[in-house]
Amino acid sequence: MTFNPAPPTLSSHWNGKDDGMPIHSAPCAAGFMRFATLTATVLALFMAAPACFPAAKAQEKDEEGAGWIALFDGETLDGWEPTDHPEVFQVVEGAIAAGGGPMAHLCYNGPVGNHDFTDFELRMEVKCKPGSNGGVFFHTAPQKGTLRKGYEAQIANTHADPRRTGSLVAVVDLAETPAQDDEWFEYAIRVEGKRITIKINGETVVDYVEPPNPPRPPDRKNRVLSSGTIALQAHDPNSLVLHRNIRIRLLKP
Repeated sequence: MTFNPAPPTLSSHWNGKDDGMPIHSAPCAAGFMRFATLTATVLALFMAAPACFPAAKAQEKDEEGAGWIALFDGETLDGWEPTDHPEVFQVVEGAIAAGGGPMAHLCYNGPVGNHDFTDFELRMEVKCKPGSNGGVFFHTAPQKGTLRKGYEAQIANTHADPRRTGSLVAVVDLAETPAQDDEWFEYAIRVEGKRITIKINGETVVDYVEPPNPPRPPDRKNRVLSSGTIALQAHDPNSLVLHRNIRIRLLKP
């Protein structure tokens, strides 16, 4: 099994520091221990139960096959840019692993659609370590800290946050999860006009039409449909979410 990034050095967040100064001495023991723990956790997720979403696969087979474009090559993070803490995003066994450190976001900045999407359908396969939190942002824009623009589709099967997987965060929140930890499930997000549809394993869990001038708190005034990129969230040190087979289909307005 291959794990792309090199182990963290003293300049990384793994030892609790991030001063931005490159240090070329040997990695500290604590850094190695945390890196090894995260690596082992990621690989353990791959050895868990296989994916099981026949309904979603049958639906995809029945739909028009043309137009799907991969956003992730399964080997590198080419076309993706972290907003903070790049060390919390790794590529392992054909998936993007997000988590194991401070909150950060990985934004698509590749050539597809000039990374500025309006109407689209996005699909990916997701797997979570128990107790994890993550998210998929859309119509968003890169910024450090919390992403303020666009919407977040929640990933949280058993995390303390009561908003469960499939929620359109703080707009349509689900109390029960449609997915299980340690199992691959398909996540589909469709935006067409003012309508947002979220499906988990082919089952619709959110069907939301944004009204004119939707009420939003001051710190979320840009949580509206416009256009923007896609971003994956690394939520916290105890969360780990895997994403693979990330592809998009652009819809004609």
